Amino acid sequence: MDLKGKTDIDRALQAVGEILASEAQPYAIVVIGGAALNLLGIVERATTDVDILAFARLEAGRPCEILKPPEPLPEPLLRAAHAVARDMELERDWLNKGPALQWDAGLPPGLSERVHWRQYAALDVGVADRQDLILFKLFAAADSAGTESVHYQDLLALRPTDQELDAAVAWVSTQDASLAFAELLTQVIEIVHRDLADHD
Repeated sequence: MDLKGKTDIDRALQAVGEILASEAQPYAIVVIGGAALNLLGIVERATTDVDILAFARLEAGRPCEILKPPEPLPEPLLRAAHAVARDMELERDWLNKGPALQWDAGLPPGLSERVHWRQYAALDVGVADRQDLILFKLFAAADSAGTESVHYQDLLALRPTDQELDAAVAWVSTQDASLAFAELLTQVIEIVHRDLADHD
C-alpha cells in the first residue's frame, strides 16, 4: 500500500516518532524525493516510500550537523518503521536510505543550512529545501532518460526559474561527466523550458 499524500506521510512519521519516544530513542533524519515534495505542499501524490538522504546529530535535543546515514540503519529506527509498515500496510522498507549514495558524489553546497525541520515526537525530520529538490529532481529526470517519469513531473511541479535551472544544470553536470548524460541533460532542459512556457 502506498502513502497517499501528505496526511499519510505525516501519520507514518508521527507513528515512528511515538514508538521511538516510548523507547527514549530520538533520531533526526533528512528526507528528499516525493515524500519531501508532499510535505512541502508542492505536490499531493502517492509515494511508496520516504527517502532518507542524511541523519543529523542531536545537540541538546535539537538537530545540528548532518551526517551520512549509518550502515545499517539503527535497529530502534528500523524496528519502529517495520511496526508502522505492518500497522499501515506499507512496504517493509518504506523508510529507507537509498539516496544516501549521493554522499559519495557530493551534496549540493549549503544544503544543510536550507533544511526545514519538523518534529514528530522523538523523530526530527528535516525536509530538503525546494532549491535542493530542483537539483535532485533534474538529476533523476535526466538519469531516468524520459520526460514521462515521475521525476520529470515533479521537476515541473517545482516550477524552477531560468536562474534556478542554470544552477541546477551546473551542479548536475558534476555528477556524471559522460557525454551521453550531458546530451540527456540538454534534452531534458529544452523540454522543461518548453513545458513550463506552455503552462504560463
